[in-house]
Formats: sequence, structure tokens, C-alpha cells
Amino acid sequence: MKGNKSEFFTSVIKAFATAIVVSLAAVLVFALIVKITGLGEAAIKTVNQFIKVISLFIGCFISLKNGAGLIKGALVGATYCVVLYLIFLIAGSNSFSAAFWLDILFCTAIGAISGVITVNVRAKA
Repeated sequence: MKGNKSEFFTSVIKAFATAIVVSLAAVLVFALIVKITGLGEAAIKTVNQFIKVISLFIGCFISLKNGAGLIKGALVGATYCVVLYLIFLIAGSNSFSAAFWLDILFCTAIGAISGVITVNVRAKA
């Protein structure tokens, strides 16, 4: 049983780390695009959500396997959102509002969906 817990948390940590790296790379590329094109704030918010979805899916797809996709994915999504929020707090943003809770729910749901899809796709392969 101890090996199962270790594998469970190791896969969640790997998926989280992968999602953060993908997110960082995507944000850097998008920041360059915004600087060059001068996109509006509405486009930035939309692309930011898209980056979260893609990052969580890629993190789950690369790292999760062997069942419990819903729980693992939800943990990846929630951890991803909380850590990003903490990074923004350290960087000087101090907005703690209802939007934060909605973002946690969004990331948790996306992570859970990604985990379920990933585990089921891998089971059929």
C-alpha cells in the first residue's frame, strides 16, 4: 500500500511540475506576442484561461497513469491554481476575491477532466 501512495503522489507532483513548465513557456511566448501586437485585455484573459487548460491537460497526459484519474487530476488542478496564486502574491499582486475561488474550481474541474481522459485513453492504448 505504501508503494501505491508513493506512486500516487509522485505522479501528481510530476503532472503539476509539467503543467507549470508548459504554462511558463506558453506565457513567455504569449507575452512576446502581446508586446509585438498590443492585444487587448479581453484577449489576454481568454488566452490566459486557454493556457491553463492546455497546461493542465499536457501535465496530466504526460504524467498520470494507472487509475484514479479524477482524483489525481483534481489535485493537480487545485495545486496548480493555488501555487500560481501564491506566486502572484509574492510578485506583489494582492487581490483575494471571489474570482480566486472560481479559478480554483475551474482549474480543479479541468484537472479532473484531463485526468479522467488521460487514464481512460492510456487504458485503451
